[in-house]
Amino acid sequence: MNWKPNPFAILGLAMLSAPIIAQAKIYVSAEQAQKILFPNKQLTKAPILVTDDLQERMRLASSIRYPFQGDRIWKVADGSWLIIDEVVGKHEMITYAVGIAPNGSVLGIEILEYVESYGYEVAEAHWRQQFAGKTVKDPIKLNQDIQNIGGATLSCKHLTDGVKRVLVLYDLALKPK
Repeated sequence: MNWKPNPFAILGLAMLSAPIIAQAKIYVSAEQAQKILFPNKQLTKAPILVTDDLQERMRLASSIRYPFQGDRIWKVADGSWLIIDEVVGKHEMITYAVGIAPNGSVLGIEILEYVESYGYEVAEAHWRQQFAGKTVKDPIKLNQDIQNIGGATLSCKHLTDGVKRVLVLYDLALKPK
């Protein structure tokens, strides 16, 4: 009995065994995000020390386990804030910026860097626009007040949780008392 390999099976195996190459996509720099979210405004770097207690309270509110780095925070003279954070998409980090108005509501979010092979639709303006006006008092939950994108569920969930975490940070550490 002679065995002849099926060319389609060989092609399929070759495609399955080929590595998926993810290429970092930089959408905007931190400086560009500042200009988009706060046009014609001067921002001042305002890093904070994130205590273990604050880190834990942020984690409980958002389920994000990756520690928040308190060195990427800027304040605007009018009381607004720009906060840059990172969350894991599916396997790789997503870097994003959140603009917060003086009243604690989200002005907008910008995706700075996205490395994953799939789920890049979270960088599209119509999806990011869902966060505008949200405050720490809103649920900010995927499939509740934030819509999911098919094929990008983990990126959507983690970014949604990340925005919630940033708003909790604002509420606990940055909001005027």
